[in-house]
Amino acid sequence: MTSPPSASSVPSPFTERIQVFYDESSRLWEQVWGEHMHHGYYGSEGRAGSPQEAQRILIEKILEWGSVPASESVPQSILDVGCGIGGSTLYLAGKYRARATGITLSPVQAARAAARAATAGLGEHVRFQVADALAMPFADDSFDLVWSLESGEHMPDKGQFLQECCRVLKPGGRLIVATWCHRPANPPLTPQENNHLTQLYQLYHLPYVISLSEYEALAQALPLQDLQTADWSQAVAPFWDDVVKSALNPQVLWGILTAGWKTVEGAMAIPLMMEGYRTGLIRYGLLTGVKQTEGQR
Repeated sequence: MTSPPSASSVPSPFTERIQVFYDESSRLWEQVWGEHMHHGYYGSEGRAGSPQEAQRILIEKILEWGSVPASESVPQSILDVGCGIGGSTLYLAGKYRARATGITLSPVQAARAAARAATAGLGEHVRFQVADALAMPFADDSFDLVWSLESGEHMPDKGQFLQECCRVLKPGGRLIVATWCHRPANPPLTPQENNHLTQLYQLYHLPYVISLSEYEALAQALPLQDLQTADWSQAVAPFWDDVVKSALNPQVLWGILTAGWKTVEGAMAIPLMMEGYRTGLIRYGLLTGVKQTEGQR
């Protein structure tokens, strides 16, 4: 067994930007939307009872798509990579009566997630820590479900991100990644599309995004089997209509303006996301696979 890679003690300027963005914006997001900091699932008809219900449905739909059992007791050890304030971590821990760990770059998020776990009576079963997903502080083969819901877009090295997720996954365990992507690069992205993405990168503090097929190619180089991918862009795109509706609330608008400049920048990116989904440039991609056992390699 190899030791986990050592994380740098000095955060990169890019990592610091992401940390500050979520340190600033997480409290406002929780006040407006609650515990889940991700898209919702609206289905083929683009409908949901409420944005928060759509977010919970997305988790269940992903678990179903990823062939994670619906009953308690499986899985038993879960890692949530990019956990936010612990919404998915606590949901999965409660659903499966499992031990779960969430990692985030934001100390504010980690502290809030831990407080929420204590309030929910899950403090003994769930832990949160500040950690870099590209150099996780965990031994090989530690978790039987590694879950990453909308954090891959923030990773400055997508290959290293998937390698680390696979490394800490137990043989026979399942990896599930849901992430923002761009359309397949055939034909090549146009200058206008590249400019659109560049603006999003600046406002949302993203290094870059790749296509779902590129994620699949990276995963094929890892000891994973039963690889599957899916494009759920149509089912989640209405989420941004609800984001706009919430932002029009005067209290929310004031909260955006007073939260900090990076939060304001994030709000400025909303029209870009809506246009990206409308034109098909922005895609919502899913990837899952099972880590091979020694006998299968």
